[in-house]
Amino acid sequence: MAYFDAASSEPLHPQAREALLAAIDVGWADPARLYGQARRARLLLEQARTEVAEALGARPDEVSFTSSGTQAVHLGVLGTLHGRRRVGRHLVTTAVEHSSVLHAGGVHERDGGTVETVGVDLTGRVDLDRFAEAVARPGTALACLQTANHEVGTLQPVAEAAAACRANGVPLLVDAAQTAGRMPVPSGWSVLAASAHKWGGPAGVGVLVVRKGTRFRSFLPEDDRERRRVPGFENVPGIVAAAAALRAMAAEASQEQARLAELVGRIRETVPKVVPDVEVIGDPDERAPHIVTFSCLYVDGEALLTELDKAGFAVSSGSSCTASTLRPSHVLEAMGVLTHGNVRVSLPRGASAAEVDRFLAVLPELVRRIRQDAGVA
Repeated sequence: MAYFDAASSEPLHPQAREALLAAIDVGWADPARLYGQARRARLLLEQARTEVAEALGARPDEVSFTSSGTQAVHLGVLGTLHGRRRVGRHLVTTAVEHSSVLHAGGVHERDGGTVETVGVDLTGRVDLDRFAEAVARPGTALACLQTANHEVGTLQPVAEAAAACRANGVPLLVDAAQTAGRMPVPSGWSVLAASAHKWGGPAGVGVLVVRKGTRFRSFLPEDDRERRRVPGFENVPGIVAAAAALRAMAAEASQEQARLAELVGRIRETVPKVVPDVEVIGDPDERAPHIVTFSCLYVDGEALLTELDKAGFAVSSGSSCTASTLRPSHVLEAMGVLTHGNVRVSLPRGASAAEVDRFLAVLPELVRRIRQDAGVA
């Protein structure tokens, strides 16, 4: 099986596996206690915090660990809004943010706040002028912007958006889930959320970074752990493994991500040539190096993913347009692009050119067969 769904979850990095197994044996105790085993666990936790902070361009005391990237986003959005209630109740976001951001925004609205959603162009990039206008509105407490879109890979103008936020005294929360460990984090953000299993760490570890000077107050019952931002017992072995994976991925990034970008470019160029009526989605140049998405007209997306699975390829779809939901993804809908037969290929570290070539060889026949069965070939 060729695994092409790294945007959902990157396979565990070998260095993360090694670190996890070692930390299970020595990092199991409560890091908040004073006896020897606890001090050892605390040392491991703080060393991991320092490594993650260095990789993300932050201070160790700005970094907190959560149970997932989704929890990091929820805490980051709602905690920052709660900390800045005296400033206002207005949240600015974009139409293509991850569902965790949108759901947090929904909670904020139900609590009496307001949310302004800024649109995107056909490539999925936010309208920067409208974003700047939105953050300039009186009462804006927070703005949110992803580094790269999780469905189509398009990079967002984070540094420019951060400059607009800074000019208006508005903190910017950046969802760096798809780029942390793969690309440098753009400057200017105030709050950052990321997820370890996206960079080859274990599932169950997220990262929330809150810059010094950013007003933040957790909306949850107070807990003494993780700078009072995240309640609950720290998963020390998982955190240690997450830090090891981030360190390893960042060290390999310049070479490996360039290699993956070349393979993704091959897919972007070849698919429209070998499959009729296909739209390749997302920015062709300003994109995450490992993601490519395309849509095939007259093709049921679920059927195509099933046939690719039978052929030995694990891929996903940005479209939820199946019999169970009958609704396309909010990202593709906001972009105004084709949603039929949508396939997202996201290459993990080590993905080979031979696997990509085999994918490109089998795809045309699978699409032709599905169209023929539907009576549109």
